[in-house]
Amino acid sequence: MRADMHPNAAWYVTKSRGSIKLEVKEDGQYQSRVLEYEWSQKGFAKALPRIRLIYKNFYSELGNRSLAKSCEIVNTASSKSETNFDEIFKDFRIFCPRPSDKTWKKSYVPVLDNVKRLLTSNKKPVDGEELILKALEQWELGSRSRDIARRALIKFLDYAILRGKLSNNYAPVKTEEKKYQSKRVGFALEENQVLQLIAQEKDQKWKFAYQLLSTYGLRPEEMNHLVIKEGSQGKELWTIYQKSMGGVKGQKTEPRKLEPLYVQDGQGYIEWNLQTRIENNEELPSFKTKTGTGGDVLGAKLRNSRLWQQFRVKAEKQGEQLVPYAFRHRYAKVAHSRSVELGLTIKDIAFVMGHSLEVHQKNYARFIPSDISKKFAKQIAA
Repeated sequence: MRADMHPNAAWYVTKSRGSIKLEVKEDGQYQSRVLEYEWSQKGFAKALPRIRLIYKNFYSELGNRSLAKSCEIVNTASSKSETNFDEIFKDFRIFCPRPSDKTWKKSYVPVLDNVKRLLTSNKKPVDGEELILKALEQWELGSRSRDIARRALIKFLDYAILRGKLSNNYAPVKTEEKKYQSKRVGFALEENQVLQLIAQEKDQKWKFAYQLLSTYGLRPEEMNHLVIKEGSQGKELWTIYQKSMGGVKGQKTEPRKLEPLYVQDGQGYIEWNLQTRIENNEELPSFKTKTGTGGDVLGAKLRNSRLWQQFRVKAEKQGEQLVPYAFRHRYAKVAHSRSVELGLTIKDIAFVMGHSLEVHQKNYARFIPSDISKKFAKQIAA
């Protein structure tokens, strides 16, 4: 119990006629309350989640440092038989103003929908641990997306139970989860694979999309944010999409001018006149969705391609993962392979791709040219 409280908190439990008695000494005043749990190991296991809630309520505006009032709030929550989840979710959204609508739909709504489904089913979870485990089943254990959903879920449970909107039976418990799995290496599409995808695609809008993604190394979401700007030397193609950079909270990437790395066939570089086609408002497929991202749209499209599935097999044989970012990975790989020819530094490549040098080296170090192999080759030449 002490692990969940302030080190100086004067909270104790004593035995009272076979039951657990909660005692608090705060600001020189003594308060106590007999709980409906027997003085036993089993009783303590059941009482601990409720004591945690009482403790939280006690120091909140709701409990106002009154043990009786805090216990009443928690008991009221426990006795509720019918719950209006839509209203609770609406109030919780107001309580959480910081997440953008996009983040709310992506990181909160799916796990909250699972809570509603589970707690309105005929076979409800018996406690917070079971609720959390079942609500998170759709996310892979150890994945970052599961951790994000888990934090959103615990935040919701703390909010709802503390305010008497949900039974304290569902108080979140501390459970150890595996840390993030190592990030798998992303497969970079080869030139001939890009050309095959374009050739087999019947929809001209998607052909155009594949050409843009590969030539400019775009993130899928950036397809929603392409604009033409007047530059110092004429018109320029930009993406004005901004994403979280990680590290400092609220820090985002900057809009950037796009630089092409043309796809090659057997006869040389291919000029698809992409910027001109954007200027002329040539139609692209929609990369927008109510609850997902541009990556979700592109991923759904590619998963239906037999050719993409063939590429996936090749990627897996190499111990790599084929994802919608494969067009962007191609751009990074080609940029480094042409770095001497074009006079590009690693910093230049990171800049045109719209991320920091640190992020670039973390994700694309494998593409940075090395002279090590040349050194080993000398033994044969000798």
